[in-house]
Amino acid sequence: PNTEQSMKWRIKRFTNDELRQKFVDMMVPQAEFLGLTVPDDKVQWNEARQAYDFGEVDWEEFWNVVKGNGLCNADRLQARVQAHEEGAWVREAALAHAAKRKARAAVAV
Repeated sequence: PNTEQSMKWRIKRFTNDELRQKFVDMMVPQAEFLGLTVPDDKVQWNEARQAYDFGEVDWEEFWNVVKGNGLCNADRLQARVQAHEEGAWVREAALAHAAKRKARAAVAV
């Protein structure tokens, strides 16, 4: 609803449809190179447009994923928790280093 105004103000350079097309045009060749199948049976190269055609977006599925009900949501969240836990030592080391620098700076003054 705000795309037109955002484009006018140059906050947004491309519409969502344009961004989606750029994404599909970039990702389909990469997926094919990796031997993956794109989960859209309507994806095909359009020679006249020099771009990929693709099917309609399943907005119900999209919003389910956004709301945390996607197929891989639990795995993705678990990976984030694990990364946070395993990175605790880095945060602790950074805090210790900052405290050490602060103490040295206080002595130098």
